[in-house]
Amino acid sequence: MSYTAPLKDMLFVMNELAGLAEVNAMPGCEDATPETAEAILEENAKFCGEVVAPLNHSGDQQPSFWTDGKVTTSAGFKEAFRQFGEAGWQGVQHPVEFGGQGLPKLLATPCIEMLNSANLSFALCPLLTDGTIEALMTAGTKQQQETYIANFISGKWTGTMNLTEPQAGSDLALVRTRAVPQGDGTFKISGTKIFITYGEHDMAENIVHLVLARTPNAPEGVKGISLFVVPKFLVNADGSLGERNDVHCVSIEHKLGIKASPTAVLQFGDHGGAIGTLVGEENRGLEYMFIMMNAARFAVGIQGLSVSERAYQKAVAYAKDRVQSRDLAGSAGPVTIIHQPDVRRMLMSMRAQVEGARALAYVAAATSDAAHFHADEATRKANQAFYEYLVPIVKGWSTELAIDVTSTGVQVHGGMGFIEETGAAQYYRDARILSIYEGTTAIQANDLVGRKTARDGGAVAKGIIAQVRKTAAELEGDAQLKVIGLRLNEAAGALEEVVDYVVANVKSDIKSVFAGSVTYLKMAGVVLGGWQMARAAAISAARLKAGEGDAKFYEAKLATARFFADQILPQALAYRTAIVDGAQSVLALSEDQF
Repeated sequence: MSYTAPLKDMLFVMNELAGLAEVNAMPGCEDATPETAEAILEENAKFCGEVVAPLNHSGDQQPSFWTDGKVTTSAGFKEAFRQFGEAGWQGVQHPVEFGGQGLPKLLATPCIEMLNSANLSFALCPLLTDGTIEALMTAGTKQQQETYIANFISGKWTGTMNLTEPQAGSDLALVRTRAVPQGDGTFKISGTKIFITYGEHDMAENIVHLVLARTPNAPEGVKGISLFVVPKFLVNADGSLGERNDVHCVSIEHKLGIKASPTAVLQFGDHGGAIGTLVGEENRGLEYMFIMMNAARFAVGIQGLSVSERAYQKAVAYAKDRVQSRDLAGSAGPVTIIHQPDVRRMLMSMRAQVEGARALAYVAAATSDAAHFHADEATRKANQAFYEYLVPIVKGWSTELAIDVTSTGVQVHGGMGFIEETGAAQYYRDARILSIYEGTTAIQANDLVGRKTARDGGAVAKGIIAQVRKTAAELEGDAQLKVIGLRLNEAAGALEEVVDYVVANVKSDIKSVFAGSVTYLKMAGVVLGGWQMARAAAISAARLKAGEGDAKFYEAKLATARFFADQILPQALAYRTAIVDGAQSVLALSEDQF
């Protein structure tokens, strides 16, 4: 099935909810006009739909493969990646001085969504390169920036993130890879890294690895980790490629999903030591890597949205085409299944969650732009806190709902959804990794509870809830939107109770608080996603009343927002009960009772 980018909804969210005009008015964002944004999105939609999307199913059926240390990517990937780089898509949000377009995150986000909807496996390579660029822009030396970033943006080289080792998954204190100084500013790196996305491939001239390792005499634990640049091919002083570095791919994983994306096991230093250079200061590697990880976490949240959108489109197409059974009201003959009430329920559930996740992610992107570009320091600081609160929610909630949405897509197809040839199952399989990599949902939830809620006594969370209540109050005064406002206000109240519970109990009963951490994250996603849908409803109602724009679009937006309020927002009340009253049952059994 072809992929058609939902440009109308993307532009609505960018302009009406995320405030593109306000971002455009900030210093450094002058080129991000609504007209430019629309033109870029249209071109990106064309590229993703025509070049990248057709490779999605074939890549799943004929994945990348490893032979004698070399990885050959799925047919068509190499040429598509060449076109991707030449068209400038890697550089949308990166600095002009290195060949990028220097546009705000809000404009880059729908481009990232479209690429991932078109082909999740393909999009993983640019995703990791984006993070590598951000890490080097923040902590790299001027020479490292000049050596690598322009080549990343052009698509000539790609980047990877090397954290995980066989004994060190999420617990990076256990990292054993060694980095021995050579006296000339370089280090020799030795060790094994696993689960390295696009750690080896044939789509670029060079692959540049950012590697966590320990220097001799480094402190134990995470305080003794440093970050190194280790290219596959060494780079000469004139920028040309030199000899092969001592880093080799010894195998790639055979996975449930994202099969076309090669996930490599990399061996560093088996033949004398891989040569690397230090990024920033020794023993601050985890701090620098978190720059890359935070960029990747937001992007993975977009992946959850993206694969959900693709599954929704496929389910709708099938439901409009599949003839089965009579209409419950008594049709003359069999009808397409979209006439059946439960199929409508499933499709509306998929649609509402996708639109809620998109709205929240784009608003988060605009918040990040305000944190970077706004002229007022206090406003920048407030937006940074808001964005940091949203990142684990965008990552965790969007990827958890992707599992639900893609599973529902299989259900809409019935028995045909369980057959690989229809393609519905691929989205379900691809989605399953998203709540695991770049920090599991529990890790995102721990961050949300510890760093983003308890640390400031719930101040940022309470500030956001106050904004939600303000929107709810405005809707409650409108006869058409009153029910949405009432549901939103109830959900906001439940979220506030949970924030109070976390703050009051995190020191005295930490296990009980963290027993509900993932539930808190999901609850926050539901409430804040519902908030954005409520805002969308208010704007749509105003447009309809004024007779402006596409009436069918606004009517559909209103109906979808009402569904979210009726069917999804009430989950917040149950989540509140599970968190505040349900911790005892989570922890009730002893280890030997399991």
